Amino acid sequence: MEVIVIETRQLGDRSYLVHDGSVALAIDPQRDTDRIEAAALGAGVTITHVAETHLHNDYITGGLILARAHGASYLVNAADPVAFERTPITDGQTVRVGSLTVTAVATPGHTHTHMSFIVDDGGKRAVFSGGSLLYGSVGRTDLVAEADTVGLTRDQYASVRRLAAEAGDDAALFPTHGFGSFCSSGPATGARSSTIGDQFAANHALTDPDEDHFVRELIANLTDYPSYYAHMSPANVRGPGAAELAVPASLDPAELTRRLDDGEWVVDVRRRVAFASNHLKGSVSFEYGSGSSFTTYLGWVLPWGEPLTLVGSRDDIESAIRDLSRIGIESPDAAVGTEPHILAPRAALASYPRVGWDGVLAGRAAGDTVLDVRRADEFAASRVVGAVNVPLHELLLRLDDVPAGKLWVHCASGYRAGIAASLLQRAGRDVVHIDARFAEAASAGIALDKSAA
Repeated sequence: MEVIVIETRQLGDRSYLVHDGSVALAIDPQRDTDRIEAAALGAGVTITHVAETHLHNDYITGGLILARAHGASYLVNAADPVAFERTPITDGQTVRVGSLTVTAVATPGHTHTHMSFIVDDGGKRAVFSGGSLLYGSVGRTDLVAEADTVGLTRDQYASVRRLAAEAGDDAALFPTHGFGSFCSSGPATGARSSTIGDQFAANHALTDPDEDHFVRELIANLTDYPSYYAHMSPANVRGPGAAELAVPASLDPAELTRRLDDGEWVVDVRRRVAFASNHLKGSVSFEYGSGSSFTTYLGWVLPWGEPLTLVGSRDDIESAIRDLSRIGIESPDAAVGTEPHILAPRAALASYPRVGWDGVLAGRAAGDTVLDVRRADEFAASRVVGAVNVPLHELLLRLDDVPAGKLWVHCASGYRAGIAASLLQRAGRDVVHIDARFAEAASAGIALDKSAA
């Protein structure tokens, strides 16, 4: 048995191709299935089965597309109310994939119908746990409905214990979430590999003997999650089609100018340094970078379903289109180029200052506001003295809550602050982008408040 990992760093998830040297099972494939197909081609194996651990909340699945393209059996929990043909599978059922035996294990918790898979190859075992047992933690339990959260958390506690016991200490563990995905909960370790034995020693879901304590602690530590999650599971129930990944023809200057003038969402994917110094007035900054949080925050912050125009290099736009397709943002338009004055010569240009913490100390006036756009839980733990907190994902809905006057905008790393500064400038505000790590604020001489907020 060989397991090939297909990582999607942009969403903090992994998909897997497990094979016996001849035939393969794909598990939790992302919508851009060409990566898994390339892995199968490179390994010289045929994809005969595709399996979903659950109806995903953080991305659009490629499972149906992949199964249809290869004539593969599509293993989906029989209890999932999907609108397409699949091979229904139930708790305890086994399936042969060449020399591999695949056993389905019901592991409710992340969702009601969550399924994990234990793959056995002559006694060598691997566990594909989806959003159930993660490295150091478990999948979050509040994505279905608030009224279900306590019950699902209890289910999660029982499920991962059952799964670990059935798999055994020596089994390798391969979760889908837990690598930066907001679908994980608690202290996920960020490890690159693990076994069930490792988790018995270190995972709080397995080491905490008190179920009530586990439930309280997990729920107390759940944080906000992206609003676009609400659209993922329904799309996966319907059965998503293939994504259009080609870069469209670049908009002409007149059309790009019209969109800016009409207040449409023009998203500049260049580096935030370049955006701050020179950009098309009315555009917003969502810096694209491999492994960045571009997809998560664009889907979370901007109004869902409204037309988008991407501005930037062809390579970045091509990558951004692929990333956005994973969360169901389809076929955005593009203005290809990195010089704003060339892309739209008649459009107004804009800029704003970008500073480090030393620049805050040197330039901030007494009446200016430090605006912290981190999540509320981050703000509660530690914050600049006197700062005002409006989390980035709430900013467009809470512009009236932002104090008047000059705004010095920061987050944890500078990334979210860059987005926020551009949104605020678009709304007519006077902004300074603090492009610095919050962890370095105190050493730079910034006074912090760590009392309970």
